[in-house]
Amino acid sequence: MTQDFLTTPAKILITGADGQIGYFLNQAARNDPFFSVVAFTDAKLDISNRQQVQQRLDEHLPDYVINTAGFNAVDQAEAQSERCYALNRDAVENLAMACGELSIPLIHLSSDYVFDGHYESGYKEDDQARPLGLYGDSKWQGEEVLRAALPRHLILRVSWVFSTIGDNFMRRALLQARQEEEIVAADDRRGCPTSASDIARVIVAILKQLHNGAENWGTYHYCCAEITTRYGFTEAVLAAAGQYEKLKVEKLIPISSAELGSDAERPASSVLVCTKLLNHFGIRQLPWRSQLVAMIREQYQNEEINDITA
Repeated sequence: MTQDFLTTPAKILITGADGQIGYFLNQAARNDPFFSVVAFTDAKLDISNRQQVQQRLDEHLPDYVINTAGFNAVDQAEAQSERCYALNRDAVENLAMACGELSIPLIHLSSDYVFDGHYESGYKEDDQARPLGLYGDSKWQGEEVLRAALPRHLILRVSWVFSTIGDNFMRRALLQARQEEEIVAADDRRGCPTSASDIARVIVAILKQLHNGAENWGTYHYCCAEITTRYGFTEAVLAAAGQYEKLKVEKLIPISSAELGSDAERPASSVLVCTKLLNHFGIRQLPWRSQLVAMIREQYQNEEINDITA
């Protein structure tokens, strides 16, 4: 279903190209002759600035806009609520209104944190959103303004994103394992880790089908296959990294989320059901373990583990 039927490249504009998903999407699209790519880092395009958004879209007139930008620091959102809502809600409205004026579809990234985590069997797209913290609420409100403003949109909710760049759970676990003899991880939070490169793969597949005439707009879920806990994911990170170096850590200790402590409450279960994406686009989930092994290998090749905010 994702064959390249058209010969004219699809021109896409990516926001947040210096973030985890934006970075890998930019790479994947530039290496694919199906696409012509314009990508902006947060410094080059502040999506909370309506005038900047309008100017960029008027200048480049893309076939699609993919918004991977946003405020993603869950704990910091509690103290920086104004900035959080500016980027995750108001900026989405800016993009939606500008895209609407030019008849450009918008693909927008959202989060599993729009749910409260009480459904252990996993969340479907039409399950009731009940965010626990400001971050999740800001993402939900961003979804709602997009639905209201732009009919031709696609919202892709993702979960537990990890990659070789930025501040994410995989890189924090690696850094701790290099520096400390004992580290802890919550064993009561369930979810499906998802690599940024795999999310890029999914977005590319969706874009190809939309550009070839698919009209499957709406809200979708994607995460990698296999449910685990933060503790289980950390175990896998240490095992994969152990192939490349002798880590300092000698003991991994499971603890509860309450013992771990955080500024923001997080859902106990972040499992997303991805059947709708399979049924509408034919896109299957890949296992996160193979994605993790590939990311760890790339991380050691890049030798950037010590800078988790790079």
